[in-house]
Amino acid sequence: MTTLKAQLQEDLTAAIKDRDELRSSTIRLTLAAVTSEEVAGKEKRELSDDEVLKVLAREAKKRREAAEAFDGAGRTDQAARERAEGEVLAGYLPKQLTDEELTAIVAAAVAESGATGPQGMGAVMKLVKPKVDGLAEGGRVAAAVKAALAG
Repeated sequence: MTTLKAQLQEDLTAAIKDRDELRSSTIRLTLAAVTSEEVAGKEKRELSDDEVLKVLAREAKKRREAAEAFDGAGRTDQAARERAEGEVLAGYLPKQLTDEELTAIVAAAVAESGATGPQGMGAVMKLVKPKVDGLAEGGRVAAAVKAALAG
C-alpha cells in the first residue's frame, strides 16, 4: 500500500508527463506544504497519512477562501483557477459528510451529552469532533451544533 505522499509524488510525475499545468502546479504546491510541515519543529519527521490529509484539507480550504476573495474583487478568472485547484485537491480528500449525516451525528451527540442551550456547545463539540474529523469542515460542524442547541 502506498502512502498518500507517495501517491501525490506519482501523480505529480504523471501530470508533468501529460503536460497538465494546473494539476502539476497544484500537486507541487501541496507537496511543498507537506514538506514544510515535515521540517517544522525541532526535528524532521515523516508525516502519517492522517497528517498529510490535514495538510490537504488546509490547502483545499485556502483555495476556497481565495476563490471567494477573488470573486469579491471581480477577478473571476483567478477565482476559477482557485476552484479548479480545489477540485484537484478534493480528489485526494475523503468524501465530505452530507448535511443530513452531519445533523444526525450532532443530534446523537446532543442527546448523549444532555446539553441544552448555547452553554452546552463545548460538551457537544467534544463528542462530535472525533466522529467528523476530516469529513466535515469545522465551521460547518459548529453551525450544525449551534442550530441543534438553538432549536
